[in-house]
Parts: sequence; structure tokens; C-alpha cells
Amino acid sequence: MNLRRARPNDPEINLTPLIDVVFLLLIFFMVSTTFVREAEVSVDLPQASAQGAPPEEQAILEITIDAQGQYYVNGNAVAGGQIATLRRALREAAGDAESPRLVISADRNTPHQAVITAMDAARQVGFVRLTFATQQSDE
Repeated sequence: MNLRRARPNDPEINLTPLIDVVFLLLIFFMVSTTFVREAEVSVDLPQASAQGAPPEEQAILEITIDAQGQYYVNGNAVAGGQIATLRRALREAAGDAESPRLVISADRNTPHQAVITAMDAARQVGFVRLTFATQQSDE
């Protein structure tokens, strides 16, 4: 006859449902988070009231022009600011793409000549699909 009390077994916690919930929360936050594209070059874009066109799946080149007229192709500074140097930088950035979309992001205080030079360099390289980046106005 055994008079000692039987000790209950230690309860085991099943961690599988907890891990599943944590992964679901992780996936939810990854999908619902919006990422802000921060430019390396500070550019104050002009405002426009029209909505932009929906993005297409195609190669996109970006020429950024700061307030002093300095050129950046896809974030890389173009030395000198001459049209020949800009053409060479555009050809290198385009790579194998035959007709990429070209987005020109110019500061609102950029000299007009700098924008025209960028457009002329793009035309000489053979890029005909130009878009200007703007901020949407509050109106």
C-alpha cells in the first residue's frame, strides 16, 4: 500500500501556436508597412495638381538636379556638369535598356538651363520618354 501522494506531472507548454502567431504578426507588419523613399540629394520639387501616371514595369533612370545645377544620375554625382559627361553617365546607367523611362527631378530653384541641358543630353542618347518629378499640391 502506497500512502504517498502521486505528484502531478509538470505541465508542458506547447510553443507551436505561439510561434505561428508571432510569424503571422511579423508578416502582417512587413506587408502593411509603407517605405518612404529618401533621396540622398536634397531637392525641393515644384508642385503640380495633376495625378501621376501609374508606374510601368520597365527600366527607369533618374536625373536629379540640385539648386546649384549639379547633376546626379541614379544618385551618383556627374562630374563637371558638361553635356558630354552627362551623356556618358546616362549611357552607362542605362546599360542594356534600349528605351528606359527617364525621370528628371529638378529643384524648384534649379537654373532653367540645367534642365534643358539634361533634356538635350537625353535626346542625344536616344531617350524620348521623359517625365518630370513634382510634388502634389495641397489644393
